[in-house]
Amino acid sequence: MQEMMVGADVSRKHQNFLQVIHSYYQLTKPRIIPLLLITTAAGMWMASDGRVDPFLLLVTLTGGTLAAASAQTLNCIYDRDIDYAMERTRRRPIPSGRVQSSHALLFAIVLGCLSFTLLALCANLLSALLAMSGIVFYMLIYTHLLKRHTAQNIVIGGAAGAIPALVGWAAVTGSLSWPAWLLFAIVFVWTPPHFWALALMIRDDYAKVGIPMLPVVAGEVATTRQIWIYTLIMVPMTLLLVYPLGASGVVYGIIAAILGSVFIKKAWALLQEPENKQLARSLFKFSILYMMLLCTGIVIDSLPKTHQLTAFVAEHIQTLISAIAF
Repeated sequence: MQEMMVGADVSRKHQNFLQVIHSYYQLTKPRIIPLLLITTAAGMWMASDGRVDPFLLLVTLTGGTLAAASAQTLNCIYDRDIDYAMERTRRRPIPSGRVQSSHALLFAIVLGCLSFTLLALCANLLSALLAMSGIVFYMLIYTHLLKRHTAQNIVIGGAAGAIPALVGWAAVTGSLSWPAWLLFAIVFVWTPPHFWALALMIRDDYAKVGIPMLPVVAGEVATTRQIWIYTLIMVPMTLLLVYPLGASGVVYGIIAAILGSVFIKKAWALLQEPENKQLARSLFKFSILYMMLLCTGIVIDSLPKTHQLTAFVAEHIQTLISAIAF
């Protein structure tokens, strides 16, 4: 009955073509996509030693955008009952009646096909298959199997958000190696503290619709403890790109160490006050900035000019030390 009412409302609620475009744009949850693309870009720059082909960059980021948009649209279709029940999401295109589910499904399929075709023809088949695997994992494993059935949903489901890093590396090299998998692992381990901080803020919404997010099932104390543990695992992991892998250098290492120390400080503060929603909000917002700046650090560190500068500084430091020793 609800579905019939939603479908009947579409023509009434859209007054012009621009509003239709805007509704389909909203289906893709565009605020999420830039964070996925920055990890893709980081993988590309690291894989190419800072010499990314502009056309390949454009193709890969466009393909990644289309794949992410397809996945988010499918998620909006699957979760339309939850979105309708929660005040925060009730005004999204499908529960508000501005887009029919069947139309959204067609839109998602077209986006996915465009993504695969673009990546397969202009990058390589591996990057295209990885992008498609991200859609499948996000929908089948996270949204269908995990989200509504286990408090560990975001832990396992975080792999979907980490796949873009592999797509970026594969687009450049046509293969996957240890640095690519480590970048994947960093994003994977970052996802639980990032998402649980948000879940702490909107715990009541999840409880209302019966989604077993960790704060709902285990409470704030257990959730903040898990955030703390994952943070302590994640920060040292980011430094493994410097040593032993040697995929990034000292500039990235300094950036990662500074960002990691701030993340640890915020996670510790939340651990001391598990019910403080302002601290949860602060950690959530910083976690977004953290990942964006960490990936930016990878890009900056990979640039040839950065290599030249660090080599120049290292040479002069060594000369100074030698002079002092004598």
